[in-house]
Amino acid sequence: PGAAARPPRARPRLVFHTQLAHGSPTGRIEGFTNVRELYAKIAEVFGISPTEILFCTLNTHKVDMQKLLGGQIGLEDFIFAHVRGETKEVEVTKTEDALGLTITDNGAGYAFIKRIKEGSIINRIETVCVGDSIEAINDQTIVGCRHYEVARMLRELPRAQPFTLRLVQPKKAFDMSGQGTRTSKCAAEGRVASGKETLRLRATSAATLEEGPSAAEETAARRVDDLLESYMGIRDGELASSMVETARGVGSAAALATGLATLLGDFAFPEEFVAQLWAAAG
Repeated sequence: PGAAARPPRARPRLVFHTQLAHGSPTGRIEGFTNVRELYAKIAEVFGISPTEILFCTLNTHKVDMQKLLGGQIGLEDFIFAHVRGETKEVEVTKTEDALGLTITDNGAGYAFIKRIKEGSIINRIETVCVGDSIEAINDQTIVGCRHYEVARMLRELPRAQPFTLRLVQPKKAFDMSGQGTRTSKCAAEGRVASGKETLRLRATSAATLEEGPSAAEETAARRVDDLLESYMGIRDGELASSMVETARGVGSAAALATGLATLLGDFAFPEEFVAQLWAAAG
């Protein structure tokens, strides 16, 4: 009799290392398929609530918006979780239409500041920083709102009328109490993942292992992210990548507009935006 068929090789367990950005021992997490589950796993390791986590960065403990965790994690990436620190309130008077803020969100209910334009209204308020989570506008909570909703609320605020922002800044290392110094930092900081394979996190289905984006795909996604910032006041690399995928899967700008509706619900994109997106994704 012939040899028994060899059983299929088991899929390797994907285990990621993680720390709290302000300092902690190193934990190990696995078995998550989207950002909310990732936060729950990190919270479980460190004995905190998932709602304490504002956002995560990859391979650096610093508030570096170029290293934000989005929808893809390299298989060797080290995850740093930035948790809630001090709450602060600032009063802002909108003296011009644009506040100079670019908003993103963490995929789990918190919108935060990704960029502040030099010379803008917000840039002149020293207490407002990149990485601050926006918790409320005029005492109206915005927890659970997507970045584009928050950007629209800020854009629609009337000029010359003061308004209040309640912000939560990420916890800093000197905020620590009784946790000792950061451990394993040298091994994790500045790590560059080798290889192109990534874990792609999805909102509505299981995570998948994929090859990283090609240079052309990365260029197209950057162009679309720039469009999102100029039209909507947000940056979201994962949304930009999804828009590029949607554009490349349809045959016309009109079909693209329909595809965008499935990504962002009833958000009304101007025709000019859809046309530029169609061109940028090509």
